[in-house]
Amino acid sequence: MRQSSTALLALARANGRFWPTVALIVHRELAAWEAPAAAITDTELRFLALSKLRHERFNAEVAATLATLAPAAHRNAAAQAIVAFELLFDYLDGRTETTSVSDPLAASELLFRPFLNALRDPKLAAAQDGAGDPADGPYLRALSSRTQTLLNQLPNADVVRPFALHAARRCAEAQSRIHAVPMLGVAQLEGWATRRRASDGVDWRAYAAGCASSVLAVHALIALAADADTTAEDARRLDDAYLAIGALITVLDSIVDHTDDTARGEPGFVSFFENQLELPDVVGSLAREASSRAWKAPHAAHHAMTLAGVAAYYTTHPGARSPFARPSVRTVRGELSPMILPTLGIMLGWRAAKAVRAAGARHLKLRSATGARHPI
Repeated sequence: MRQSSTALLALARANGRFWPTVALIVHRELAAWEAPAAAITDTELRFLALSKLRHERFNAEVAATLATLAPAAHRNAAAQAIVAFELLFDYLDGRTETTSVSDPLAASELLFRPFLNALRDPKLAAAQDGAGDPADGPYLRALSSRTQTLLNQLPNADVVRPFALHAARRCAEAQSRIHAVPMLGVAQLEGWATRRRASDGVDWRAYAAGCASSVLAVHALIALAADADTTAEDARRLDDAYLAIGALITVLDSIVDHTDDTARGEPGFVSFFENQLELPDVVGSLAREASSRAWKAPHAAHHAMTLAGVAAYYTTHPGARSPFARPSVRTVRGELSPMILPTLGIMLGWRAAKAVRAAGARHLKLRSATGARHPI
């Protein structure tokens, strides 16, 4: 109960900092990246970049909540760096999903080079050494260079850089290998995760899931770099926490999307579990591990609150009501109660308001169409 109260205070503190400052920064940055995205000369790539900007802006908004941990003097730089890096990730994620080549792993390695260069010391690797199609190369390099420049303005960039780069590398490799499964099979993903996982006690699928969502670990580390008192041990513990949080995110995301994925003939991450009846136990274990690690990280209450927030987001998703998802949803909520209850209330209210707005927009569209056909 004490931990829940502490997390609730962290939630209130984060909201008090987010709406007056960080939210404004995020909205300004998203608007500013419209022009560079629109300058992409290839029609399909331009559509992808603009679509990601306009329809997945929630990803950047959520990621930037971590910037509320940054001291006021560095909050602006941290928030801007997080937004640029999230946009870079979202775009590259779309590129790897649509790329069809004979060697998808080599292509992805080249494509993700700006993603890694964004976190490298500029003395050792220039962000301009990017990749991508000639049409979108300038966009990729601009996002990468922007992240690198802003990160270097933070007082402890050099302390967190090795951990951030490690997290980004495992994220890029996991994304590449997961997207390559339809062409190369699951054995290459299992072999990679088995070789790379931190300990023998970690299931390869849990490790791969955590790696796939490790962009969130990078965001947390960027925010940590804004703290002048940050140590390497702080960065290590934070990275460990977000590896576990990321594993829960990836599996929950696949669970709530399972019905739609199956209808499209696109098996998601949960297809890697031979016995899907074990999924409630899997997500229960992931939730416990993520909570344990979050409470050991610096600024523990904030990261525990972030865990509760992402769990609330997925367990209130429309797909969470499917018969397939319900057992896992109940398990996660049970494992994270009572800490999850405030964020559950917020998410339920947010989704209800979103549904009302969508219904209103449809009604107005229908009235407009009807009026156009039958003018008075």
